[in-house]
Amino acid sequence: MRAYFSKFYPRHTKPSPITNLKPKTRPRTTAMAESCLLRRLLHRAPRFSDEAKTQYSALYQCRYNYASIAADAQGFNNNNNGNESKKGKWFTLPPFTATVNGAALGKELAGVKMDKSTNTMTALKWVQRCCPELPQSLVQKLFRLRQVRRESSDVEEQRPKRVAAKESMNIGDRIFLPITVQKFPSDKVEDYPSSEEEMKFLHSLELYKDPEIIVLNKPPGLPVQGGIGIKRSLDELAAKYMKYEYSEAPRLVHRLDRDCSGILVMGRTQLSASVLHSVFREKTFGTQTEDLESKKRVLQKRYWALVIGCPRRSKGLISVPLGKVVLDNGKSERITIMSDVREPSAQFAVTEYRIIGSSEKGYTWLELSPLTGRKHQLRVHCAEVLGTPIVGDYKYGWQAHRKLKHLSSSTSIVNLGARILEQEADPFSLRLGNGSISDKQPHLHLHCKEMVLPNFSLALQQARVVSGADLVHVESIKLVAPLPSHMQKSWDCLSS
Repeated sequence: MRAYFSKFYPRHTKPSPITNLKPKTRPRTTAMAESCLLRRLLHRAPRFSDEAKTQYSALYQCRYNYASIAADAQGFNNNNNGNESKKGKWFTLPPFTATVNGAALGKELAGVKMDKSTNTMTALKWVQRCCPELPQSLVQKLFRLRQVRRESSDVEEQRPKRVAAKESMNIGDRIFLPITVQKFPSDKVEDYPSSEEEMKFLHSLELYKDPEIIVLNKPPGLPVQGGIGIKRSLDELAAKYMKYEYSEAPRLVHRLDRDCSGILVMGRTQLSASVLHSVFREKTFGTQTEDLESKKRVLQKRYWALVIGCPRRSKGLISVPLGKVVLDNGKSERITIMSDVREPSAQFAVTEYRIIGSSEKGYTWLELSPLTGRKHQLRVHCAEVLGTPIVGDYKYGWQAHRKLKHLSSSTSIVNLGARILEQEADPFSLRLGNGSISDKQPHLHLHCKEMVLPNFSLALQQARVVSGADLVHVESIKLVAPLPSHMQKSWDCLSS
């Protein structure tokens, strides 16, 4: 028996390391060496220019705030020990009240029948409405980590409890967020000082303004949204110079190409932007029915375009699907006609057109009415379906421009003084006086000239006063934007 147990418990052996496991401390010299190595690696960081340092510092600060909010929220959860009644550690949102659902209201204005049961406000939407400065990804992360609390309006359930993002809100409910959300920078740091010339130029673009929307006549060459290599964009300029008495900055609800001009609608509040976005979305996704003539069109857009050549018919309806094709190993992309509608990348695209006027010099003025809002829809339909590319569209009409003979304008000397004045009044160097068909390289001749849309200010006013108000027959607003200078000069040149 002793021999058997001696296999497992030898008499003259050292104790097992597992039984004598003690916390070990690193030698002081090792810790100092590691700290010196860390400092040495930090000093070897790449050198940046002053501009790059500013951008890197802002990005690091934003990333630090984003991470610290979620980390501190996790710490609150662990340190509370069930004592969630201490409101000092939480950021309290206003009590939930009956509000207008912007997405549902937009669909109702577009003629889409909505189920009353789906017209509810979720906890996620309420947080986004009360804290528009917080990124959507951060709000979703707080819900995913279960760091959002709700205090029910019911007297029997006064203790805050965890709430999911899609749970419906009741009247009087309060939402609690970690107090560290206040550390997140709410205002964007201005990268450049204000300019009186920029403000005057931007205000000169204003076509219409009411309590809910602002409509601008976008000039060609000015990007709508910022991005890589873009110094000035219309959304940043509007946020800087067109807040007026509002605390919120105007929001984009649709897009125009950089070289395109014309009517651009922006929502002045988060609610109006939600309604506008829903209407523009239904305009695109709600037109996939065969009975296009009988469908109510609450949103109508009419573009003017100068094309090379002349279509065979004076008017018609183009219903051809479009799709994106990636070129040059992913470096560029192009929109083209899709032969098979069943392909995953194929998108339904419909355009109405009619001839406004034609010229013996080989040009034609078209009025284009897009019933859907696909990328480069009008440019591709004109170039590949009608065979008449738009003047200045070198991406889809390069071959036609190579054969194009430029016209000489007899009024070029007379317009020289006006062109100089236009360039002096342009603080963004857009060269608004250049680009007509008399120039060697014409600019894009595509302009959103007219738009008919519902009176959103009146619709929101009725929705706030009367619950379940009938908004189908709300009155409309007609907006008209004059042609840009280069298209007006081309019009005068072809009319002479």
